[in-house]
Amino acid sequence: MECLFLEYPKCSTCQKARKWLIENGVTHISRHIVEQNPDIEELKRWCLRSGQPLKKFFNTSGMVYKQLNLKEKLPNMSEEEQYELLASNGMLVKRPLVITETTVLIGFKPAEWEILKGGSAK
Repeated sequence: MECLFLEYPKCSTCQKARKWLIENGVTHISRHIVEQNPDIEELKRWCLRSGQPLKKFFNTSGMVYKQLNLKEKLPNMSEEEQYELLASNGMLVKRPLVITETTVLIGFKPAEWEILKGGSAK
């Protein structure tokens, strides 16, 4: 199963995730989340596929999130405004992201990533 791996290469969590993919023989295509930020349509598809609320796609520990005071602003924004915001800056998007035809994994949790090896997520 080939997957799309969205990462920020300087992020230590993304580096650990990339190493995990390689060590576990998971075929993937890497995409720099800032240089090739997800667009609104991609984000909508991925959110739907993930079964997670849109807020899970925000990098809440990032500097940009904090600088924009999004903790206070997001609850008052429409879903469309939130998608537009995420699509405007890759640093706002939680990473790493792994996208397959059936699954979207947000953040690096090795037990959840076991599904990429053909096993089941724990």
